[in-house]
Amino acid sequence: MKVELLAEHIGAEITDISIDSLDESQISEIKQAWLKHKVLVFRDQDISIKSHIEFGKLFGDLEIHPFADNHEDYPEVIVLEAGGETSRQHYNAAQDWHIDVSFREKPPTGSILRGKVIPEYGGDTHFANASIAYQMLDPEIRNRVDSLFAVNDYTKMFGPSTRFNDEKSHKENSKKFPPVLHPVIRSHPETGHRSIFTNNFFTSHIDGISSEESDYLLGKLAEAIRNPDLHLRIKWEPETFVMWDNRCVQHVASDDFLPSYRRMERVTIAGDRPY
Repeated sequence: MKVELLAEHIGAEITDISIDSLDESQISEIKQAWLKHKVLVFRDQDISIKSHIEFGKLFGDLEIHPFADNHEDYPEVIVLEAGGETSRQHYNAAQDWHIDVSFREKPPTGSILRGKVIPEYGGDTHFANASIAYQMLDPEIRNRVDSLFAVNDYTKMFGPSTRFNDEKSHKENSKKFPPVLHPVIRSHPETGHRSIFTNNFFTSHIDGISSEESDYLLGKLAEAIRNPDLHLRIKWEPETFVMWDNRCVQHVASDDFLPSYRRMERVTIAGDRPY
């Protein structure tokens, strides 16, 4: 097993292994590399969908996304597709920097995304190191946000005006997923590192301050995440797997492949309550 760095602050590619036949030593090495590099890339992994699921389970229990298009036979697997003959000719699933499912009381630990059908060009995914972004904040901003909490609300992305909910289902889901308070800056439960944990998909506002100050601080935090010095850009190939630590990484996908067809499959590792 070899580990090759992909960028200064984030990402490594793991080679000379097959992720469907790992021994205990390799599993331990991958876990340590994941904590260190935050995003891991595995290429040319032509494995079954069951093996994808089993690989995910090495890192924790898998959760089922309440609003995604889940695989008919394997609900743990989210199917992300657009272009081609699908109804989704205007891709809008991940076009802004975000943390996955931060509207849950216990957001995911991480995700493992697989490229299945990759267009000839476009469709890259970008990842940002939210821990370094926090460290690089202006000290005055860092001091202001360090002890604040923010409201995360599923309706920003999956509300009744979207294809995922009508008025009836929204009433039911708003009871299952009420707005939750998460720290603006969370601590990683394994490394202790602090990271920006607000995001443009689900964070509605910072609690306990004026709307003007909330907008200002959220803007500064979003600006920190957009710093290209902290980014990793992944060019997809069929049977490339990318896993990222959702506790300290934000990501965004581009739609520059349209109208070509793109299909991705993802498993999501259940997490714990941020602190």
